[in-house]
Amino acid sequence: MSAPALKGDHRLPLYQRLADSLREDLRAGRWRPGDRVPSENELAVDTGLAAGTVRQALARLVDEGLLERRHGKGTFVRRPSFDQSLFRFFRFRSIDGTKPVPVSRIRACTTAIPSRYVREKLQMNEEGRAITIRRLRVIDDQPVLSEEIWLPEERFAALMDLDLQKAGDLLYPIYDTECGQIVASAEEVLTVETADNDVCQNLGLDVAAPVVVIERLARSYDGTPLEWRRSWGRADQFSYHTEIR
Repeated sequence: MSAPALKGDHRLPLYQRLADSLREDLRAGRWRPGDRVPSENELAVDTGLAAGTVRQALARLVDEGLLERRHGKGTFVRRPSFDQSLFRFFRFRSIDGTKPVPVSRIRACTTAIPSRYVREKLQMNEEGRAITIRRLRVIDDQPVLSEEIWLPEERFAALMDLDLQKAGDLLYPIYDTECGQIVASAEEVLTVETADNDVCQNLGLDVAAPVVVIERLARSYDGTPLEWRRSWGRADQFSYHTEIR
């Protein structure tokens, strides 16, 4: 990478163009989650830019949550922990009183034409098909979350050749290793609704019981929608805590 080859509008500040170029490198898989990126001095030499300009570019990507600084070690591609983000809203406890991460039980993995709502969220055309995964998250054999996941088939076709029951509890590492799709960010919306018959059966709830619904849209480094999911959890296990100063 050199200064004349920086991507973006030439009218933009150099640090912003460098940040855009580094973001594109992340999207293309030059560095993987957990990898150390070149230091400020190394990037300054490679690009011919001032160290201060490089520092601003890296700081921008740190602020966006794409990179993280580790004191005394350098700057690394951030490895988000989205499951922990999801479970912070629920008071899950195992028999011994600890707070575990629920294990995954895949109920189905098929292809289908998504609803218009899901299609728009994933920015798919009308003819596009998607992979849909339905799974339960379980603690001590007790279902605690029911999930519906949608993925564009053209990006995630390799999943259909896998036995997801044996793939572990986390899907995002599988998206990366098997499909080359890295989830870099996600946005979530929480609502409360009445559970339908399917959710009631999955979670062992009475008919029309209240549930907390978490809708998530996950994106790649360049902002492309990769996954839409909806998770239902028991309202009596929901907990919200915040600190205001």
